[in-house]
Amino acid sequence: MAKDAAFWANLRGVLWAVAAALLLGALLYVWLGPRGLFAVAVVTAAAAISAGIGERRPNRAPVEVPAQNDLHVLPPLAREMLERLPDPLLLVNGGDRVFFANRAMRDVIGVGIERKHISAVLRNPSVLEALARTGHSGEPGSVDFVVRVPIERNYQAFTARVSSEPSVVMLLMHDLTSIKRTEQMRVDFIANASHELRTPLAAVAGFIETLKGPAKEDKVAWDRFLDIMAVEAERMRRLIEDLLSLTRIELNEHVPPRGEVALETVVRQAAAALAPLAKADGIAISVDSANDLPEVVGERDELVQLFQNLVHNAIKYGKENGEVRITLRQQAATGRRGPETLVIASVKDDGEGIPAEAIPRLTERFYRVDVKRSRERGGTGLGLAIVKHIVNRHNGKMQIESRVGEGSTFTITLPAVKKPADAPVTELL
Repeated sequence: MAKDAAFWANLRGVLWAVAAALLLGALLYVWLGPRGLFAVAVVTAAAAISAGIGERRPNRAPVEVPAQNDLHVLPPLAREMLERLPDPLLLVNGGDRVFFANRAMRDVIGVGIERKHISAVLRNPSVLEALARTGHSGEPGSVDFVVRVPIERNYQAFTARVSSEPSVVMLLMHDLTSIKRTEQMRVDFIANASHELRTPLAAVAGFIETLKGPAKEDKVAWDRFLDIMAVEAERMRRLIEDLLSLTRIELNEHVPPRGEVALETVVRQAAAALAPLAKADGIAISVDSANDLPEVVGERDELVQLFQNLVHNAIKYGKENGEVRITLRQQAATGRRGPETLVIASVKDDGEGIPAEAIPRLTERFYRVDVKRSRERGGTGLGLAIVKHIVNRHNGKMQIESRVGEGSTFTITLPAVKKPADAPVTELL
């Protein structure tokens, strides 16, 4: 009975604290607008932690608790609430060791971080300095920082000491990547679009002026100029479509896909869509896939676009009456989160090849090894940039191998869907 009474008393304390925090958060939201949502999350998390700890705070002098036993200060309800927060959060004890990280935080810095020193988990000096300063002075802090691998992401970190006996410091991170990317993409889009669209627009304007003036009565000139104008208009259409596609992919690059996709089906669909183009050049497309190929974690439409771009490039730069070979296989590996299975797709052509000095620049926007040939074949210079960002979003890798006169091979490596038996077991609670 005594334990039940203590439990309900503890539950009431936590709920009252959270209710008060939500009320304060609502006032912050009314005052600050949408920017106050981050403050609401901070206030609620701090209330849940402090209420849970307050019920267990000893009256005697504080005693350092071993890291593996720190979780006793968090009641199950508080742990569940913090676990479900959409923003990454972790708690650090007086020995600067992590004793709790919620699901969102584990997605950012990986699993198996409990009981590790904070400097072994977070390597950013400004965040570590903010945590140390807050732990020593008790004053909350805020700092912006960037995580550059595996994908660049921008965060705002908030630190607060939520308990002094025992010492508990909270780190709450807010993802600013979408905001930063949107700002940068607006600038890039204007710069790139104005540069690449200037030439075809100038050509179309010049032809229109000629048709209205000197060639006004010249039927042959009309037919020839209208054909050229149609080609330039189609080039602008492709350029705008690729720019919009690249912008959309970059905007979501930091958001991992959740779907499960059969890569062989995707590759065969991309090859079938480009078969008429290959047939016009006498090029054969072959697909060789290993048996029992596992599905990959991905977004189907983006993966179709990825392989359409690679196969299209192989057709454009392959030799006439040649062959484009696509091979699919799987491979066991050890990743950042333990053992995993990789699906490897290679697209090989037998064209002229690429000079070694040009390979590192192939994924840059608007970079072309042969500008004239690329434009003649309908290239915009954005295809491999799109491929790179799709691969990054899918937590994959791209490798380019080429020798002049021997063709090129583009290899894409993607993580396979983990089976339940392969999933890592993490003990954070």
